[in-house]
Amino acid sequence: MGDDSEWMKLPIDQKCEHKVWKARLNGYEEALKLFQRIEDEKSPEWGKYLGLLKKFVTDSNAVAQLKGLEAALAYVENAHLAGKTSGEVVSGVVSKVFNQPKARAKELGSDICLMYIEIERAEVVQDELIKGLDNKNPKIVVTCIETLRKALSEFGSKIITLKPVVKVLPKQFESREKAVRDEAKLLSVEIYKWIRDALRPPLQGINSVQLKELEEEWVKLPTTAPKQSRFLRSQQALKAKFEQQQAAGGDEADGDDDDEPAPQVDPYELLEPVEILSKLPKDFYDKIEAKKWQERKEALEALETLAKNPKLENGDYGDLVRALKKVIGKDANVMLVTLAAKCLAGLAAGLRKKFGTYAGHVVPTILEKFKEKKPQVVQALQEAIDAVFLTTTLQNISEDVLGVMDNKNPSIKQQASLFLARSFRHCTQATLPKSMLKAFCPAFLKQVNDSAPEVRDAAYEALGTAMKVVGEKAVNPFLADLDKLKLDKIKESADKVELLGKKGGGGAEKKAPAAKVAPPAKVAPPAENPARSSGPPKKASAAKSGGPPKKGKSASALSAKGKKVPETKEFIETELSIEVCEEKSAAVLPASCMQLLDSANWKERLASMEEFQKAVEQMDKNEMPCQALVRMLAKKPGWKETNFQVMQMKLHIVGLIAQKGSFSKTSAFVVLDGLVDKIGDVKCGGKAKEGLTATAEACSLPWTAEQVVSMVFAQKNPKNQAETLNWLSNAMKEFGFTGINVKGFINNVKTALGATNPAVRTAAITLLGVMYLYMGAPLRMFFEDEKPALLKQIDDEFEKMQGQSPPAAFRGTKKGGAEEDGEEADEQEEDGGGAPDIMDLLPRSDVSDKITQDMVDKMADKNWKIRKEGLDEVAAVISEAKFIQPSIGELPMALKGRLNDSNKILCQQTLTILQQIAVAMGPALKQHVKSLGMPIITVLGDSKTNVRAAAMTTLQAWVEQTGMKDWLEGEDLSEELKRENPFLRQEVLGWLAEKLPTMRTVPSDLMLCVPYLFICLEDRNGDVRKKAQDALPTFMMHLGYEKMLKATGKLKPASKEPVSVLLEKARAVMPAKPAPPPGKAGAAKSSSGGAPASKSGPSKPKPVIDDYDDDDPEPETKSKKVVKPGAAKKGVLGKKAPVTKAKDEEDRSGVIFILVPNGKEQRIKEEKGLKVLKWNFQTPRDEYVDQLKTQMSTCFARWLQDELFHASDFQRQVKAIGVMGERMEDELEGTVSCLDLILKWFTLRFFETNSTVLMKVLEYLKQLFPTLSRENYHLNEYEASSFIPYLILKVGESKDVVRKDVRAILTMLCKVYPASKVFPFLMDGTKSKNSKQRAECLEELGCLIENYGMNVCQPTPAKSLKEIAVHIGDRDNSVRNAALNTVVAVYNVCGDQVYKLIGNLSEKEMSMLEERVKRSAKKTPAAAPPPNRQAAERERLQREHPSNPNATFMRKPAQQPQEEVPNKLNQARAQNAEREHSHPSIPKEFQLDLDMIENDHTRVSELPDLVQHKLEELLEPIMMPEPKIRSVSPHFDDLHNSTASTINFVISQVASGDINTSIQALAQIDEVLRQEDKAEAMSGHIDQFLIATFMQLRLIYNTHMADDRLDKKDIFKLYSCIIGNMLSLFSMESLAREASMGVLKDLMHGLITLMLDARVEDIEDGQQLIRSVNLLVVRVLEKSDQTNILSALLVLLQDSLTTSSGSPMFAELVMKCLWRMIRFLPETINSINLDRILLDVHNFMKVFPKEKLKQLKSDVPHRTLKTLLHTLCKLTGAKILDHMSMIENRNESELEAHLRRVVKHSGNFSGMKSDRGTEKGQDDRMSKAKVSDILSEIFKKIGSKENTKEGLTELYEYKQKYSDADLEPFLRNTSQFFQSYVERGLRMIESEREGKGRIQPSSTVIPQHGLDSGSVPLNGEEMKPAVYYERLKILRQRQGLENNSRQAQLLQQVEGDSGPTRPITSLLSKPSVASSTDMLQSKLSQLKESRESHFQQEQSHSPTRSSSPAANLDDLKKRLERIKSNRQ
Repeated sequence: MGDDSEWMKLPIDQKCEHKVWKARLNGYEEALKLFQRIEDEKSPEWGKYLGLLKKFVTDSNAVAQLKGLEAALAYVENAHLAGKTSGEVVSGVVSKVFNQPKARAKELGSDICLMYIEIERAEVVQDELIKGLDNKNPKIVVTCIETLRKALSEFGSKIITLKPVVKVLPKQFESREKAVRDEAKLLSVEIYKWIRDALRPPLQGINSVQLKELEEEWVKLPTTAPKQSRFLRSQQALKAKFEQQQAAGGDEADGDDDDEPAPQVDPYELLEPVEILSKLPKDFYDKIEAKKWQERKEALEALETLAKNPKLENGDYGDLVRALKKVIGKDANVMLVTLAAKCLAGLAAGLRKKFGTYAGHVVPTILEKFKEKKPQVVQALQEAIDAVFLTTTLQNISEDVLGVMDNKNPSIKQQASLFLARSFRHCTQATLPKSMLKAFCPAFLKQVNDSAPEVRDAAYEALGTAMKVVGEKAVNPFLADLDKLKLDKIKESADKVELLGKKGGGGAEKKAPAAKVAPPAKVAPPAENPARSSGPPKKASAAKSGGPPKKGKSASALSAKGKKVPETKEFIETELSIEVCEEKSAAVLPASCMQLLDSANWKERLASMEEFQKAVEQMDKNEMPCQALVRMLAKKPGWKETNFQVMQMKLHIVGLIAQKGSFSKTSAFVVLDGLVDKIGDVKCGGKAKEGLTATAEACSLPWTAEQVVSMVFAQKNPKNQAETLNWLSNAMKEFGFTGINVKGFINNVKTALGATNPAVRTAAITLLGVMYLYMGAPLRMFFEDEKPALLKQIDDEFEKMQGQSPPAAFRGTKKGGAEEDGEEADEQEEDGGGAPDIMDLLPRSDVSDKITQDMVDKMADKNWKIRKEGLDEVAAVISEAKFIQPSIGELPMALKGRLNDSNKILCQQTLTILQQIAVAMGPALKQHVKSLGMPIITVLGDSKTNVRAAAMTTLQAWVEQTGMKDWLEGEDLSEELKRENPFLRQEVLGWLAEKLPTMRTVPSDLMLCVPYLFICLEDRNGDVRKKAQDALPTFMMHLGYEKMLKATGKLKPASKEPVSVLLEKARAVMPAKPAPPPGKAGAAKSSSGGAPASKSGPSKPKPVIDDYDDDDPEPETKSKKVVKPGAAKKGVLGKKAPVTKAKDEEDRSGVIFILVPNGKEQRIKEEKGLKVLKWNFQTPRDEYVDQLKTQMSTCFARWLQDELFHASDFQRQVKAIGVMGERMEDELEGTVSCLDLILKWFTLRFFETNSTVLMKVLEYLKQLFPTLSRENYHLNEYEASSFIPYLILKVGESKDVVRKDVRAILTMLCKVYPASKVFPFLMDGTKSKNSKQRAECLEELGCLIENYGMNVCQPTPAKSLKEIAVHIGDRDNSVRNAALNTVVAVYNVCGDQVYKLIGNLSEKEMSMLEERVKRSAKKTPAAAPPPNRQAAERERLQREHPSNPNATFMRKPAQQPQEEVPNKLNQARAQNAEREHSHPSIPKEFQLDLDMIENDHTRVSELPDLVQHKLEELLEPIMMPEPKIRSVSPHFDDLHNSTASTINFVISQVASGDINTSIQALAQIDEVLRQEDKAEAMSGHIDQFLIATFMQLRLIYNTHMADDRLDKKDIFKLYSCIIGNMLSLFSMESLAREASMGVLKDLMHGLITLMLDARVEDIEDGQQLIRSVNLLVVRVLEKSDQTNILSALLVLLQDSLTTSSGSPMFAELVMKCLWRMIRFLPETINSINLDRILLDVHNFMKVFPKEKLKQLKSDVPHRTLKTLLHTLCKLTGAKILDHMSMIENRNESELEAHLRRVVKHSGNFSGMKSDRGTEKGQDDRMSKAKVSDILSEIFKKIGSKENTKEGLTELYEYKQKYSDADLEPFLRNTSQFFQSYVERGLRMIESEREGKGRIQPSSTVIPQHGLDSGSVPLNGEEMKPAVYYERLKILRQRQGLENNSRQAQLLQQVEGDSGPTRPITSLLSKPSVASSTDMLQSKLSQLKESRESHFQQEQSHSPTRSSSPAANLDDLKKRLERIKSNRQ
């Protein structure tokens, strides 16, 4: 019992794994209760039992196990995590439960398995149960079969995959155990219920008795399909529906019960493939070519037996097919032909799609063999060709079939038509597109008129079948010329045709699901295609009503819609006799008109024509007999009319009739001859052209053009020929190019090009230019044989058209273009998005005869040289032919063999030939994809990089011609991915990732690649994994996330989780599918008012964007821009303006740039940290493009990114740039946030040759930079360096227009990026090999110098000019001239100094330069331009609105005079402009809004613009000058009634936001400071002056330095004034010591920040500036109050270490200042208030205790503090402990403990001696003690690269101080070079110090680094009001604000309120020192108050000052308190 009580206390989960079975039983019982009690399926409680569940079911104790199974079942049913345990638990159930004797245990085990299936783990359960069938224990096998049966019965065949079950079923019938056989029988019956006859073939091999029993059982089964009775968790909706039906108790809902019916199971899929190639007799190939027919028969019979296997293993059947083909084609024995045909049929049926590779080789042979008459041969051949057809597509074999349709042998024609009729039955409207009908119908129409009745009948049958499949409306346009009798026969045939789908659709016929073909059929459509199934019924109803379908998702619906228009348009008219015409005309024309038509008097004829015209104008369309009327016009004199007025009327009437009536081609034939004849006539030509245009609108331009061109070139009138071609050029632009038969008149164009008349030639070339707009480069191929001179003219015309897009068609779009558009759309659908190729129009030659057997044998020879010879011959044949037909004989098989040639050179040569074939064959290449294309993919697995690269190039060339669809069909691609070759996998996946996003639809076979894609995701090779991850989103965009997630069910459990995670990631970045082609979008909307929809689309988001006035015009312009690029890439598609889908519009109406917080900064950080590739390359590699895509994916709209990176259609890119341009103003913030990515994308376009895209890019940039300039945006270094170098590449472009644009952009660029930084990029550009680029860069450099002066020359003018001068000797004339012009521009700026700057030139070059300078001097006025000219010009340019983006700076010296003549005027204007610019109008001078100051805690408030005053008579009686800005109140200057207030105002101007104002104020103060007698006036104003100064420093740092529009010279001047003032101030010790601690702290912060500002280096003489600041810092350290400065440095160090964002260099420089202060402590110790210093150290140590200090990255702060305290202790001894009076709780202070330790260890310390000599002696002793350490440190600095100068300076100072110091020990071991370097350095410093008296001998050079972004936080310690008012008083006194009695009264009043006061030193020594900002605020408050009192006095006209009322004081108190609290 003791044991029991022990486990009873344990928690449930521990009981469940206890070693005592009773404990476990108890645990299972409690767990069961717990599982039933937990309601939340995601409760953390479930997780405890995750690892225990297998133990529940595999418990060794039977009783416990039973309870464990119950608990496990409850867990699986309720826990969310249960799915993770499925594999191990089901495995345990199978092995440990199914063998139990207890039925209850088995039942529970089975229930657990079924429950796992319910929670979506069917695959895992099924796999484990099938594994259980191999167990030796028959009990387990029986229970596994029983569980499978239950699962199938309850869940149905959609959940339980039957293929693996059926595969193992026959084996169970062979079991010795009767129970197993019986259970297998029951399972077979259950399976039969679901798949019916598909189960028969796999079970044919079982015992015949068993099979008979099964047959008997199967017969008993009901015919109705079974239904799923148990549902997955994801099928709850289906479950509810099922329960409703059960409750209703009937099957009334039968009709819609199967929303997703079970897929039809194909018996083929259930079979195991049989490998037959190895089973062929060894002598098969010898026998089949034996002379004896019996041996051949033996071989074929052996093959026939093997080929009867219903499913064959894939392999290389090439040799076998060739052998059979030879027998069929050449064997004279018909019996063997029959056998071979049967074998071929067997192979095709067994291999299915895998046989498609060989289909193209055997079809022509079979068709030719149909000449045999014997029925058994014909039947065998029919079976063979039908079987072959099922393995390929109609399109692939169409060329072969069409080739025999006009064969002389009637049997062949008959059988070809019958074969097509049978094939059509397998087709649907989608797989039998209009393009196919267009190809076949003419051939059928010929056969309909054939003399042989059997041929005619076969043609009727074929046409009837086609009519049945696609509908009568689709076929009728092709049957227009047939008589009614023949049409009736075709319709009769159509009625007889029984389509395969109507029989219920056998399993084998996947291609023809019933619902696609026959809407009334009851067979359900396939589940995976629900969208299509809804199409045909709608189409059918539309056909009945005669209206177009409203929704047409399928291609068929669209094609039907496209075909409806031609049927109504095509007006067929029979030719009427002249009598009938006269009769019809008389009925509609006046009698007088008819009589006078042929009058001899021209006036009567004219009157007749006028009546004729009136009658025509009044006629109704339906009543107008067009043919009769035009025949009357043609009646004598007809078109030979001699009077031009009558003729003009006639031609005008022809146009009217064509426009108004139903004008047929028959009528057109009557008038065309006359129109063509008069087209060249001077007087009648215009009317003739109008008539032709009207005819073209009525009868379509393609037909009219063909007729007109053939007619005019049958004449010899050159004028007519020229004008006809001109009319045709114009007509093409108006009508578009749709349907133009280029072949029809290309020969006539060639004739025109060879004409002697120049007008004809010119017109022909113009026509070619228009055609080039639509056809592109392939058009030139027609004319390659022309003479070079003519070809040059053609090329020039093409060059003009380059980059232009064809105009939108506005004529004939409804009538002429609809038919062709429909067709093109169909073709595009079929090709997977690839547009039909212009190259189809080229004449092609048949090379099959030239590919001889000898050539093929050579390619298969053992000797590689002979193989190469064979390949060379093939290459020669193809090169010679240029364009070839798809029939290339035995070549495919021969080339396939060479692709795996052991000699890699031959392999590469084969790939080159295949590229040749791709170009030469064009789109017809499709039929060779399986035979030759797939072997190319195999080569991608080659180990050699160059071979793989060649294979990829070849593959891309093939895909360009064929589209992607054919490559994805069948299992071939998945078979390639199956190969475990890392090279192959990564290349194929990369290729798919590139191509799949461009496709709208993909074949379902793509799903076969998914398992291998998942395998690749976990491949050992990293590249394969990366490529697989890249391809994952592209697969998902077509297959869908759900489908791919489901496919993971077949993965191993270990793989499933990581793959699922990757799927989730891919789902987030899945690209959108490309938009449908424009033709379809237009067709889908044309009936429902598409155009208005498109207009309203873009305007929806307008209110959000807030576009104000542009609401109306904007949508129209947008729609135009979107529509225009919609044309197909190669120009064949109709230019009909497409209407974009509403959904598409919705997708694109949102923002195009997504604002990612700190996105750009993060990208800059990543590039700096080398986490991504730096954007720096010669040519962009794929990894750069991929990186850019990845970066853009987060902040660009998905559709925009897809357009920008569209692989094939550049128009999509043009469109995307257009959209970006349109949205620029609306989404300016987004544009700026993505600017770096936009500019990078543009750099990629600079490396492409497409001029259309390039021009669009430049157009965008010309819009972008002025916009950025207006918004005061400036490019950062990251953006500039990744864009400008690549822009400069294009400045050397051959096209003038591009160069001009790039130069304009460079000019604009200087407004958003400093010209001085553009300069080095241009200098790099001058090193290019491209002479144009060198010349343009030099020109641009000249312009920069001309406009910005010599400051732009970086790094120095001398270095830059030397490089520029080198180009004076360039061999290219334009470069020489540009270099000379640039040097002359320098000469114009700096005069003769240029000769020094350019260095040594050769005599010849120097003479050229001098000559050029002289010439420029003649053109330029002698007077040098004023120094202010450049500034004025810049000011003008900044203010100028860039209305013309192409406007550039004046570039030529010749243009300067007109600018330089009125110098004075310009100067005056510039000054005025600056004044206006820098002094915006304000309501009242010096008005401050304190409310704003109180509420605004973020931005730096700039001081107001102040009045300037003259300070010459500063100490004289006050006479205030007139203000310079504007006149103010007469009493205004009463305010300035003292020197102090005047100084206050001047000081306040120092902090002005305007640089000039600040400089003038500083100059005035400097003047005061330099005069000793006046300098004392500054006393009391020092803090105020320093506050204004460092505020100006902060303003420069944050604002001015970032504003590139400001001249850096001005900023430098301002810096110089500030530093000069400071040096003057801090050279006067009395004034310097007035600076308070808080102000010094802020001042030091500003100066150190300035030293660390890297931007200062960019200013000319920046180094000199930093040296001056360095000197100033030293001066401040020496001259300030030593207590204040030391205290300030300690607080500053504390703040810099506290601020995490601060630069480490900042703290380092503060510490260097402290070290300097420590060094001088022996001399300054007496003047230091030690109490305050120790208080500051105490506060420092509170914030940074010893441990925290040691944790810092650097130990220098710790060492600095220790050194300070050590030095203080050394100098004061134990007395130091008496100076801790200001520290509260000193016992708790870490400082006291530290000081006691130091004093204890330095017992020999004594107090400071009063006499200086002793102090000096002590200092010397200390120095000698540390001499070694100090010198070691100094020499270490000299030896370091960074600090060498500092080290030399310190060594010099050390030697000055300790002249007897011995340096020999430190120099002894160094090199002679180092010793001489040190001596030379010391000499240089000595000479420097002697030469510059103002520089202190001990100045320390502090190096400058990095940027300090840290700001000094204010101390937020609370203080009592009395203390605050006391401090305020002290600070007022210090700042000289107590100069009048009123202020004194104020403070007395304050003191009275606040009680007793403290001593000044005590107050100022508080740790929370008043910051300079507080002082400034109090100053501003006082100023405001004094101004208010002044204006009150002014209003009352009181001459004397009166004290402010008490209300003002209260207000002041409140405001001061609020400001203070806010600033804290």
